[in-house]
Amino acid sequence: MGAASITMNEAAEWHSPVNPWIIALVVTLATFMEVLDTSIANVALPHIAGSLSAGQDESTWILTSYLVSNAIVLPLSGWLSSIMGRKRFYMSCVAVFAISSFLCGFAPNLTMLIVFRILQGAGGGGLQPSSQAILVDTFPHAKRGMAFAVYGIAVVTAPAIGPTLGGWITDNFTWRWIFFINIPVGILSLLLTQRLIQDPPYFRRRKLSETRIDYIGLGFVALGLGTLQVMLDKGQREDWFESHFIVGLSVISAASLIFVAFWEWNHKDPIVDLHLFRERTFAAANFLMFMLGFVLLGSTLMLPLFMQTLLGYTAERSGMALSPGGFATMVMMPIVGFLLSRYSPRWLMVFGLSMLSFSLFHLTTFDLSVDFHTMVMARIYQAVGLAFLFMPINIAAYASLPREKNNAAAGLMNLARNIGGSFGISFVTTGLARRAQFHQVRLVEKLNAANPQFQSVLRGMARTFSGGGAGPGSGPGTAQHHAFAIMQANVIRQATMLAYIDNFWLLGVVILCLLPCVFLIKKSKPGGEIVVH
Repeated sequence: MGAASITMNEAAEWHSPVNPWIIALVVTLATFMEVLDTSIANVALPHIAGSLSAGQDESTWILTSYLVSNAIVLPLSGWLSSIMGRKRFYMSCVAVFAISSFLCGFAPNLTMLIVFRILQGAGGGGLQPSSQAILVDTFPHAKRGMAFAVYGIAVVTAPAIGPTLGGWITDNFTWRWIFFINIPVGILSLLLTQRLIQDPPYFRRRKLSETRIDYIGLGFVALGLGTLQVMLDKGQREDWFESHFIVGLSVISAASLIFVAFWEWNHKDPIVDLHLFRERTFAAANFLMFMLGFVLLGSTLMLPLFMQTLLGYTAERSGMALSPGGFATMVMMPIVGFLLSRYSPRWLMVFGLSMLSFSLFHLTTFDLSVDFHTMVMARIYQAVGLAFLFMPINIAAYASLPREKNNAAAGLMNLARNIGGSFGISFVTTGLARRAQFHQVRLVEKLNAANPQFQSVLRGMARTFSGGGAGPGSGPGTAQHHAFAIMQANVIRQATMLAYIDNFWLLGVVILCLLPCVFLIKKSKPGGEIVVH
C-alpha cells in the first residue's frame, strides 16, 4: 500500500524536465504539417491528373484515400499508444507520414500515388490525438488553455491556408513539392521528439503477448469508417441515394458502425473505448467538436469557391482575403487561453457560438458586388468565434476524465472533428448544387414573353449587340442569341448567389441551436477543472 501511494504521488506531481512550451511547439509542428495535408492537394488535382494521365473523377481518390485511412486510425490511436508506448507511436506516425510523403512526391502513376496517400493518411491519423494527449499530460489544468492555444492555431489555420499554399506551389514549382515540403518538417519533428519528449510515469505500456487483440472490432471499425468516408466524399458526384454504389456503402457503413457500438461496449479489451461517452461532459464536448468541424471545413470550402466563381477572384487573391482570418486566430488563441484561466469554459463557448452564428448570418447579407474589405472582415468575425470554441471544448472534455484515458479520449475527439468536417463538406456541396437548381427554376419562371420588363431588357440588349456588331454574320438573330446568353449567365450567377446565402443562413441557425448543448457540460472552475459537489 505504501509503495502504491508513493507511486501515485509521484505521478500526481510529475512534470516534464523540459520546458512545457517547447514541447507544445514540437508536437504542434507535426500536427500543422498533417492538418495542412488534408486540404493542400485540393487545388493541385487537375495538375496531378494531367501529369499522371488520369481522369478528373479518378484523381479525387487522391483525397478520398487519405481521408479514409486517416479516419480509421484516429479512434485506434489510444489503443495503439497503449501497446507501443505513446512516444514510440507518435514517432512512428511522424516517420510513416514523412516517408509516405517522399513516396507520394515520386509516384510514377495514379495507382501508386493512391497507395502512398493511404499510408500517409494512416501516419497522419495518429499525430493529432497523440499531440493532444501529450499536451494534456504535460500541462496542469490551469495552463492547458494556453497550451491548446498553440495547438489550436495549427488545427484552425492549416485548413484555411492549405489551398492557397497548394496553388502557389503548384503554379511556381510542381505538384510534387506539396508532398516534398513535409520531409524536412518530419525529420526535424523526429529529432526534437526523440530528444525532448518522454512518456509520464503513470503511462504504462501493455505487453502485446498479454493483450487479446480484438480483430473483429478492428475489422468492423475500419470497414464502417472507411465506407462512411467514401460515401460522404463521393455522394454528391453520384447523386446520393439515386446511386446503387452510395446506397450499398451507406448500408455497409451503418450496419458496421452499429455492430461496432454493441461489440466494443461489451468487449473486455475494446479497440475503441466507447465507455468514455458515459461521462456527460465528454459526450457533449464530442458533439460540439463534431459541429465545429462541420462548420469550419464547410465554410472553409465555401468562401474560396464563392470568391473565385462569383466574384472573379484569382486563387491568390481569395487566399489574401482569407489570410487575415488566420492571423486573427493566431492573435485570439492566446487571449482565449488566458481567459480560460479566469473564466469557466462554458461561458467562453457561449460567446464563441454566438460570434460564429453572427458571422454566418453576416454572410447572408452579401451580394455579387461585395467588396474585398467586407470579405476580409467576414472571415475575421468567423475566426474569432472559432477561437473561442476550439480550446474551451477540448479543455472541458479532458477535465472530466482520468489521466489514463487521455489517449483514447484524444482519438475520439479528433475523429469527431474530422468526421464532422467530412459531413460539413458534403452538406455544403450538396446544398449549393440543389439550392442553385431550385433558385434557377424560380428565376426562369419569371423570364417569359408575358413579362414586359424582361422583354424590354432583352430588346435593349439585342439592339446593343446589333448596333455594335457582334462579329461575322451578325444580325438581329445573332444579337438575340447573344442577349439570351448574357441573360442566362446572369440568372445562373444570381441563383448560385442565393444558394450560398441559403447555406450560410442554415449553418448560422444550426450553430445558434447548439447553445443549449453547452449547458450539458458540467460546471467547472477557471482552467477547466470540474467542480465536485
